[in-house]
Amino acid sequence: MGNGTSIGRVRGLGSSHEGTHHWLTARLTAVGNLVLIPFLIVSLALLPDYAYATVRGWVARPLPSIALILIMINTFTHARMGVQVMLEDYVHEEGGKIAAWLLVNIVPFAAAAFGILSVLRIALGGA
Repeated sequence: MGNGTSIGRVRGLGSSHEGTHHWLTARLTAVGNLVLIPFLIVSLALLPDYAYATVRGWVARPLPSIALILIMINTFTHARMGVQVMLEDYVHEEGGKIAAWLLVNIVPFAAAAFGILSVLRIALGGA
């Protein structure tokens, strides 16, 4: 590995193909949000009222509950990926990077899990 040419300086630094998956996933989750969020807004706007029993009955139906679960998975995945890119660009200290990586991976997973379990509890008739 020589230092004289530009190819010699970059050899062995890893694949340049890893960013493609991240970029494509970010675009697909953005498109998913463009489909799912308007569905949520229109569905809620068409409800006769916003009483607890009405909204709970709406969530208990199969299509809205599946859509809500997909919204949670999609939105938290998209947000995690966006924060990950920000961390890669702006956090340079090792200690800060480790703490930030832990938060970036644990918080969205926990939030999505809580939301999904809440929807499932309503949809499956739990208290």
